Amino acid sequence: MTQRQFATIAARAGIAQDTAHEAVTPPLYLTTTYRLKALGQAGPYDYSRSNNPTRDLLAEALAELEGGSKAIVTNTGMSACVLALQLLTPEDTLVIPHDCYGGSYRLFTNLAERKRSFKLEIINFQQPDWQQRIQAIKPAMIWLETPSNPLLQITDIKAACVLAKQLSALVVVDNTFLSPLLQQPLALGADIVVHSTTKYINGHSDVVAGALICADQTLGDELKWWANCLGITGGAFDAYLTLRGLRTLLPRMQQHQRNAEQVVAYLQQQPLVSKVYYPGLVDHPGHAIARQQQQGFGAMLSFDLAVEPAQLPVFLDALQCFTLAQSLGGIESLICHPGSMTHASMSAEAQQVAGIGPTLLRLSVGIEAIDDLLADLDAAFQQLAASVNTNASDAADHKPGTTAASPSSDHADSAECRLNPALTALW
Repeated sequence: MTQRQFATIAARAGIAQDTAHEAVTPPLYLTTTYRLKALGQAGPYDYSRSNNPTRDLLAEALAELEGGSKAIVTNTGMSACVLALQLLTPEDTLVIPHDCYGGSYRLFTNLAERKRSFKLEIINFQQPDWQQRIQAIKPAMIWLETPSNPLLQITDIKAACVLAKQLSALVVVDNTFLSPLLQQPLALGADIVVHSTTKYINGHSDVVAGALICADQTLGDELKWWANCLGITGGAFDAYLTLRGLRTLLPRMQQHQRNAEQVVAYLQQQPLVSKVYYPGLVDHPGHAIARQQQQGFGAMLSFDLAVEPAQLPVFLDALQCFTLAQSLGGIESLICHPGSMTHASMSAEAQQVAGIGPTLLRLSVGIEAIDDLLADLDAAFQQLAASVNTNASDAADHKPGTTAASPSSDHADSAECRLNPALTALW
């Protein structure tokens, strides 16, 4: 059979492959262990930490979608990152982007500083001298995240891979924001692709899992050995649910993107938005490279509110369709305050260097009706505008020596928001 297209690979992941009863939908193998035919005659499966039929179906589908030789399914996205780092020694240097996901940043910096697992260099890939800096460092591994989380900055994968080959370095690309539908880093020269399959690949916010896909079979075999050794392979039930989610990745992503484009257009017209971060905008610094290496601009975007940080709860509390929550990539729309949520593990200085401001908000645009999403945002902006105008009026009326007015309902709402643990870092 000729090479299959993406829609077919995803829709038929695991379909009609059951060898026991010819089931169209593959069964869920929850067993932990397997009967051996005889002493010394082990089959392909003996213990589910090592191999599991349900997990293997997912791994095969992900490898085919990314154009890789081998995929390893892990129990979280972070464990997929940990797995890739097993290729480094304490004498090796890892290069990471200055604006990567906060959980990844925490992992890299603590393994380097507290465990001395490797040497670490943090590079701004948006600076014109990034290649010269990497050449001087001579790393063993270059870690890319493009588009970056949460500022959607773009890194030239092909250029990084060309440089890496000259330095005999491995290139790992976190492809979580786009999924294999919209970007295939291995085809651009990368050695390893990492996913939090919790996000778009599963797509329903009911599984925490990850995956790592290797271009080279030998490298994949080594990392699979480490996954079994460390005990970080994914569970069968999680793999089953992820397979089910994967089959609808194409239509989901199409709707995600259609909605995101209209949300971006709406935010650009908002006077209370100072900046929108989305690679699909022609004035985005990475737009040209994104067009070259991506098959779409995705459904993740961020924006800065042009208000004081104290006004954030007014806007967030008014939203009904955009849920304030961690994570991304599910069918539901989410909003996140990176500074206090996804990137809270980064120091204030590191956040400032990365460009994560106090009023930066990140949207994961879902597949709801676009009219409802825009109406939700519009109501929140109207509430925010009213609050800003009220505060400005109060400030103008208040003079030294006068008694301050009693708290308004807006202030009471803000006080209630302060009890939310997810927002404590705002104050």
